[in-house]
Amino acid sequence: MDRRGENMTCPRIMIAAISSGSGKTTITCAILKALKDAGNNVASFKCGPDYIDPMFHSEVLGVNSSNLDLFLTSENTCKYLLSKNSINADISIIEGVMGYYDGISTDTLYSSYHLAKVTNTPVVLVVNCKGMSCTVGAIINGMANFRNESNIKGVILNNTSEKMYPIYKEIIERETNVAVYGYMPSLPECNFESRHLGLITSQELQDIDVKLKKLANVAGETIHIDGIIKLANTAPKLEYDDIKVQNKYSVTIAVAKDKAFCFYYKDALELLSRLGAKIIYFSPLSEKEMPKCDGFILGGGYPEIYLEELSKNQSMLADIKAKIESGIPHIAECGGFMYLFDAIEDFNMVGAISGEVFMTKKLSRFGYVTITANRDNLLCKKGETINAHEFHYSDTTNNGSNFTAKKPYGNRSWGCIIADEKRFVGYPHIHFLGNIKYAENFLNKCQSNKRNDKNG
Repeated sequence: MDRRGENMTCPRIMIAAISSGSGKTTITCAILKALKDAGNNVASFKCGPDYIDPMFHSEVLGVNSSNLDLFLTSENTCKYLLSKNSINADISIIEGVMGYYDGISTDTLYSSYHLAKVTNTPVVLVVNCKGMSCTVGAIINGMANFRNESNIKGVILNNTSEKMYPIYKEIIERETNVAVYGYMPSLPECNFESRHLGLITSQELQDIDVKLKKLANVAGETIHIDGIIKLANTAPKLEYDDIKVQNKYSVTIAVAKDKAFCFYYKDALELLSRLGAKIIYFSPLSEKEMPKCDGFILGGGYPEIYLEELSKNQSMLADIKAKIESGIPHIAECGGFMYLFDAIEDFNMVGAISGEVFMTKKLSRFGYVTITANRDNLLCKKGETINAHEFHYSDTTNNGSNFTAKKPYGNRSWGCIIADEKRFVGYPHIHFLGNIKYAENFLNKCQSNKRNDKNG
C-alpha cells in the first residue's frame, strides 16, 4: 500500500447537525452515493463507537468506512486512522454523532466538535428548517460562534422546499459568515426506518437501494456537490505520529462473522493481521464447527434475533464449548458473550458460562465506560484500565466481577467481565487501537497455546 506518510493531504469534511433526528445520516448517505456515482473514490467515517453506520456505508453503499472515536482511542490514533483509511480516496466524509457539541455529560468532550477540532476538518451543518424563517440565521450564527474554532464552514438545509430555499439562503448569507451548500426537500418515502439495532435484511436491502438512488439523484440537483468537494480540499494536511507494529506472531484467529455476529472495528482486526495473525471467519449460524485456530473472537451482533437457528446448531455449540474447555484463548463481547451462556430466553446456547440471558425493554448500562482489572487476565494486569462502551437490550444473571466499570462522569460503577489467563468475556466493547499492548497480550497467549499444543 502506498503510504503518504505522517503529513498527509486528506480532502475531508464532516457532516454534522444541531441534534439527532436532523437528517444528517440521510444527507450523508445521499452525498456519499452522489459522489460515488460521479466516479469519485470515497472513504467514510463515523464519529463515535457506533458499528451500524460504518456497516451500512460499507455493505449498502460499497464505501470503505470505519470509526473515529476519541474516547476509545487517542487523538493521534484518530488522525492516523483517518489518514490510513483515506489513502486512496478523492474525498473523505465523516458523519457526526448526536448534536454537534454534544459529548459526555454537559461537556463537549468526545463530541463531533471535538473530533473536527482535533482533525482540523471543515464542517457542513445539517439544519432542519421546518417551522422557521429568520430564526434559522440566529441558530446557525449561534452554532458557528458557540466555540472558538468551531470549523463550521457551511450548511445544508433539510426539509426545505424549492420555493423557500432562496429565502433561507438570503437570510443565512446576510446574517452569518456560513456558506450555503444547498438543500434537501422533504422525502418521506426515502426515510430509513429505525429498527432494533439497525438490522438490515436482504429484502430491506433492495428497498434501500431504490431509496439511495433517489436520494443521490435529488442531491445531485439540490446540493452543491462541487462546492463540497472544493471545501474538502481546503482541509490542511494531517500531522500525526505513525503507528508502527512488529509482525512477530504466527497464529490463526477464528472470528465469528455472520448475521448474528457482525460488530467489529475493522481497524482492530487489521491490527491483529499486521501483528502477524491470520484471520479466518466462520459462521456460528450455518457451519458445523469452528475452524482450527489458536484463539477466537465472538463479536457483538444480533444473537437474540436468531435464537432458534443458533440453538439448533448443536455441533457448533458443542465444538465451541469443547475448545473453551481445552483452554483455547478467546474474547467475547456483548452478543458473543450472551452466546456463551447456558441459555438466552430459554433457548440453549454454548453453556461455557453458568447462567441465563434475558431481554429487557430498554438499553442497559448504555455509553462509555472505563474498566479496571481486578486481577491479571488475558489482556492486561491487575489495576490496568481499558476504555470501552456498552450498548445492549439484554442482561444476564452473571455479568462477572473481574473488572470494575466506571462512567467517565459521576460516581456510578459496577462489576463486569469474566476474565482469567485464557478468556476476556463480557458486555463492554473495546478497540485494540486504544492500547496495542492488549492486542499483543492476546496474541502472545495464543502463540503460547499453539506451542503447548505442539509440545503436548
